[in-house]
Amino acid sequence: MPFSLPLAMLIVFGSAKLISELLERIGLPGIAGEILAGILIGPSVLNWVAPNDTMRALSDLGVLFLLFSIGLDVKLADLLRVGPLATLVAALGEVLPFLAGWGILLAWGGTGRAALFMGAALVATSVGISASVLKRRDLLHHRASQIILAAAVIDDVLGLIVLAVVSSLARGRFNLTEIVVTTGLATAFVLVTAIWGTRVVSRIFPHFHSRIRADEAQFDAAMVLLFSLAVLAFYAGVAAIVGAFLAGLALADSADSRLRNLTRGVTELLVPFFLVGIGLNFDLGILRSRSTVLLALIILLAAVAAKMIGCGLATLGSGWPTALRVGVGMIPRGEVAMVAAELGLSTLILSATVYSVIVFVVVASALVTPPLLKIAFSGTRRPAS
Repeated sequence: MPFSLPLAMLIVFGSAKLISELLERIGLPGIAGEILAGILIGPSVLNWVAPNDTMRALSDLGVLFLLFSIGLDVKLADLLRVGPLATLVAALGEVLPFLAGWGILLAWGGTGRAALFMGAALVATSVGISASVLKRRDLLHHRASQIILAAAVIDDVLGLIVLAVVSSLARGRFNLTEIVVTTGLATAFVLVTAIWGTRVVSRIFPHFHSRIRADEAQFDAAMVLLFSLAVLAFYAGVAAIVGAFLAGLALADSADSRLRNLTRGVTELLVPFFLVGIGLNFDLGILRSRSTVLLALIILLAAVAAKMIGCGLATLGSGWPTALRVGVGMIPRGEVAMVAAELGLSTLILSATVYSVIVFVVVASALVTPPLLKIAFSGTRRPAS
């Protein structure tokens, strides 16, 4: 039965907030409730709302504003301070998951090309989930949180490079020039925007704002910057959310309380569509086959363990608590995993079963991360307001 847009938005937003509140009352992270709401109202259970272009657009906007708001709360100097360590975290956090996914699917009887896609699907962290939990718990200024955010940005660039290499190998025509150019563009975009772009914006933005007569001039200018960097990030070969994060980072020092409040309001409205959207794509039909369930659980455990071990080893020098927090914060998979799954399915390299397993890992990793982060950061004090 088709629903009008306002009714669909009511169901999505209302169910997300209701189940989030219920979970908070029993001591569980509310963000997990919003993902569960998507499973409940989606095609697998009640079938009230199905994934469609409108829901995907709202989801994309939700994660853009989430990362923009995260950027507003983070200082560039803090990220640069942990940059070398974050690079090591991202690198080790990609190697082990790739080998795990590749090896498990090969051992399960999958083809070599399918195994490459499975490995590529597991490499990149979805920063949106961990960032949302850290923001809600006022932990963005914690050193482990800064490592997670910086590593996730680097991780996204590396993940898309891995996917490009795997796609070329699967098609049987490895184009080294294309991959080198893509890598160079993506890396240059992140570095130039993060370092020099932030300084330029912090100098120009106040003057630009003072000359605009619109009632919400600073918010208007911020939105132009947000969408501009999101578009540039996409064409540079990285995820649009990286551009959104960098836009927020560029405005962190010059944004006034009005801009922050307006952004917080829009984010509060749209982020549930991102979280519910994860659940909407989950198909409970995967649970009908014991062999598929077993493969999905093995891949999930490997995906969790590989990130925790790889990223944890990279930060072990900072102590066990930091290693644990960073390892847990890098667990969730998202955009790159879905791109790899959809690309593999469309080229007939991945079967429908393996595709469903990857979707399961995306949803399950998003669900397990919030409670694990809560445990990992337990005893950490919130900063004084």
